[in-house]
Amino acid sequence: MRHSSDRERCRYTLLLLAVIFGCWNLRAWAAPPPEPCSTGSATRQLDFWLGSWTITYPNAAGSSTSKVSLSLNRCLFVESWDNGEGHSGENLFAYSPEDKSWHGMFADNQGRVHIFLDGKVSGGAAEFHGPSLGPNGKTVLNRVRIVRLAPGKVEQVWEKSSDNGTTWKAVFRGEYTRTGA
Repeated sequence: MRHSSDRERCRYTLLLLAVIFGCWNLRAWAAPPPEPCSTGSATRQLDFWLGSWTITYPNAAGSSTSKVSLSLNRCLFVESWDNGEGHSGENLFAYSPEDKSWHGMFADNQGRVHIFLDGKVSGGAAEFHGPSLGPNGKTVLNRVRIVRLAPGKVEQVWEKSSDNGTTWKAVFRGEYTRTGA
């Protein structure tokens, strides 16, 4: 009788060890869950803008610097720029899988803030839209485009419309050239 009880305990112990080892083994060899923004193809479409840049202005003297990096587990694109003369700011852009659109914000050290309510990025081109108030208190539409011209070369154009998008006026045009840093 005792022999049978020892066998049962031994079987139970071996079964328990197999279950514990099996669970431990699965956890030890299983890949960690992927970060949603690291693997999402829609989120990665703006990667062409990542890096350190020198910004020049067609038909104008001077240059600025820009660094575009990722934050929040690769979900948020952050551009930090400085014109070298005391004017600096940040642009933030992120993709929302819920509404399948990009959203963003511009802020500078002169108190300007612009929100981009929607945007699309594909094939090396990004376009963001959002309203703001003009100097006369009327609504102005903002449109920012970021386009890869070539490897290591990007153009950003910011346009404003005071007639609900019928006509647009460029208020910023910068050519970004990737630096070695």
